[in-house]
Order: sequence, then C-alpha cells, then structure tokens
Amino acid sequence: MSGVPNKPTRRGFLDWWIALGSSITGLALLVPALAYLWPAARRSGANSVEVENADRMTPGQSVMLQIGGKAAVVVRERDGFRAYSAICTHLGCLVKWDEGRKEFLCPCHAAVFDAQGRVVSGPPSAPLAEYRVKEISGKVYVSEG
Repeated sequence: MSGVPNKPTRRGFLDWWIALGSSITGLALLVPALAYLWPAARRSGANSVEVENADRMTPGQSVMLQIGGKAAVVVRERDGFRAYSAICTHLGCLVKWDEGRKEFLCPCHAAVFDAQGRVVSGPPSAPLAEYRVKEISGKVYVSEG
C-alpha cells in the first residue's frame, strides 16, 4: 500500500484554509503598523514648499502647510515671514496661531508659545522648531532646517 497516494482529508483541507486566512489577517495588520512606524518625512520628497498667496497676507495672518510630511505654520510679520513647526513639543498636538494674542496655542494641554516659538506657559519643555524662510522673486518658500 505504499504506492497509493494519501487522500486529502477534511482536517488537512481546513488546516490549509485556516493557515491562508491567518496569513492574510497577519498581513492586513502588519502593513498599517509598518506605515505608522515608517517616518512620514520619507514619504514626501518636498524639501521646500511655496507659500500660496503670500503676497495677499497681511501682518499677523498665518497659513498652515505641510513640509516634508510635517505640519508647519507660516506667519506674516511686518518685516517678512517666519515659519515654525505646528507640532506641540509636549505630546505632538497641532498648535494654532492666535492673530489677536500673537501667540501659538495648543488646545490639548493649554500650552502657549510666543511669536518666536518659545514656551510661555504649559507643560512643553522645548520651543517650537523654526523653519527656514526664503523670499525669491516675490515668492515665499519654506524649508526644514
């Protein structure tokens, strides 16, 4: 009887389907986990971003944009533009520019940063990262660094 091939069994058939389903489920969980852990900066190749309608902004106004996959705030001042990371240094919440108070406010933990990105109050221990701003031929460009 050694020449007769083994017939597929119901148990073997179910084991095969369970292994296939487990593999698909594992991949479905692994792909988003890897996407979360992979740095966002590598997904975006933009090193420098143009500020749209910068010429229409008045002193005190701000605009949010993405630089290398990271949120940034560009503020128009009387003498030009300044750009800062929009990510709070406490827990990573997004800060907003308050034009009236001339401060960056973090709504999550009541953190306050002054117009130069320095901590005024709240739990953050570090200032907001400042981005480089260049004005070329009437256009404004912001880059990391």
